[in-house]
Amino acid sequence: MNPSKIVTSIKVTDFENNEVDLLEKYANKPLLLLFYNNTCLGCTGRAIPLAYQFKQTYKEIKVIGIHSNFTNNNVSKKDILSIFTINELPFPIYIDKNHKIYDFFNSEGTPQWILLTPKDEVYRSIFGSQDNAQNRLYYALENLSKQ
Repeated sequence: MNPSKIVTSIKVTDFENNEVDLLEKYANKPLLLLFYNNTCLGCTGRAIPLAYQFKQTYKEIKVIGIHSNFTNNNVSKKDILSIFTINELPFPIYIDKNHKIYDFFNSEGTPQWILLTPKDEVYRSIFGSQDNAQNRLYYALENLSKQ
């Protein structure tokens, strides 16, 4: 995928199996999408807490989790909530059935971060949750929040 590509829709499902287009629901807002999977330890141990931290720090940027399903198993809200110490979601989380949106963004693995401008342009795509990825995310978020 061309990193400067304009995205026209991001269709995922909510926990009631309703289709949601994230670009319609969060129109004209910068988005930080976190593609993750509950079975990914780097996702649950580092990326999810980091996403929550970003939500607290960059209030003008909407943080959204997208659980990418790599099997035919249905994932329920209870399954998603099982990784959290409290019984509520720290930010909106949606399901990417058959990892279609994950594939659309040519994701390298989980966690994969996609930062979109308010005009739905891919600003950055960053794989991982290690220090270098975190630093790149911080710089991208800082730059986008100043625009």
